[in-house]
Amino acid sequence: MLGIAASTRNRFVITSNRESGKGRYDIVLEPLDKTRDNGIIIEFKIFDPEKEENLEGTCQRALNQIEEKKRDVELKKHGIPDERITRFGIGESSVQQ
Repeated sequence: MLGIAASTRNRFVITSNRESGKGRYDIVLEPLDKTRDNGIIIEFKIFDPEKEENLEGTCQRALNQIEEKKRDVELKKHGIPDERITRFGIGESSVQQ
């Protein structure tokens, strides 16, 4: 995530854990040039074997939360249409192997 922040700082305003929709998002990258770049929403989830069978399910749960909690509200308020918002759901396993 630090690489994303370092390589995009001249093209995006990066925010984290701010109110948007129903709660707080993990990371949002708002483009400085709204005609060139897409807005990006990133939601992280830890694998929970009681909620999903695998990490793919964890990623889907993260994407579902973006939709259900309307994490795109702030980007849309700033003039970025839905088709210019990219959503990433990232799953992580906390199981040590």
